[in-house]
Amino acid sequence: MTKPDVVIPIGELARRSGVAASALRFYEEQGLLQSRRSESGRRHYLRSDLRRVAFVRAAQNVGLSLEQIRSALQTLPDARTPTPADWERLSRGWRPLLDARIAELTRLRDQLSACIGCGCLSLSKCALYNPADAAAQRGTGARYLLGDSSKEVLAALEKPQAKASLKAPPRRRA
Repeated sequence: MTKPDVVIPIGELARRSGVAASALRFYEEQGLLQSRRSESGRRHYLRSDLRRVAFVRAAQNVGLSLEQIRSALQTLPDARTPTPADWERLSRGWRPLLDARIAELTRLRDQLSACIGCGCLSLSKCALYNPADAAAQRGTGARYLLGDSSKEVLAALEKPQAKASLKAPPRRRA
C-alpha cells in the first residue's frame, strides 16, 4: 500500500523551495504547478511539488522559457513530478539549445570590443569595418554580432552590383 503524499501550504512550499509565494501562484497560472484548495480556499501543494519547483527553477537557470518548461512537464505521465531519469532525458534534448547559446555568447564576448556594424561610436573604425554602411545590405541589426564577418561584408562590397546598390552614408552631426 502506498502512502498518500503529504500536502503543505503555499507558505511552507515557498519557504522550503526558496521561491516567493507570488512566483508559485504565477507558476500555477502558467500551468507548471497545481494546487489543492482547503475548505477556506487556501492553496496547498503536494510535498512532491518541491521537486517540481526545483525542476522549473533549474530549467529557467538553463535559459528555457516557461513555454518550453511547460511542454517538457506535459511529456510526463499523469502530470507527475519529474524524476532524475526524466531530468536526464529532457536535459539531453536541451543540449543543442545550450550549445547554440554558448556559441552566441562566446561570439558576443569575443567581438564586444570590436565594431559591430552599428552604434559603435567610432567613425574611423566603422569606416574600416563597415564602409558606406555595407553591413546594412546584409539585413537589419548588429550584423557582426549576428555572425557576419567584416571580411564577408568587405568581399560583398567588392562585387559590382553591391557597389551600385550602396547608398551614401548618412551625414552625421558633430
